[in-house]
Amino acid sequence: MYIYNVTINVDDAVHEEWLTWMETHILDVLNTGKFISAKFTQIMVEEQMGGKSYSVQYTAETKDDLEDYYSEDAEALRIETMQKFGDKILAFRTELKLIKEFYPTAMSN
Repeated sequence: MYIYNVTINVDDAVHEEWLTWMETHILDVLNTGKFISAKFTQIMVEEQMGGKSYSVQYTAETKDDLEDYYSEDAEALRIETMQKFGDKILAFRTELKLIKEFYPTAMSN
């Protein structure tokens, strides 16, 4: 599995509008068919630059799915975001490969 992580800092001036819009945007990304799930989280640190920061983690089953997203969908979705919010948001992207997931074991008596 692969995780496409987008970290975004949002200016306070557009924060509420952006939060509402993100629900639609995340569904738009998922509806490309390249990802199987998404997690939307708030980063719990006070930003020196101001605003609030968030992370969206999109999970893809294969590297090919992620590459297809980049080549077929990513640019149009980024352009839409920039047209709507411009310099009021700052985003950077990270690609992660899942090595292994761990879960707690049941405690025995």
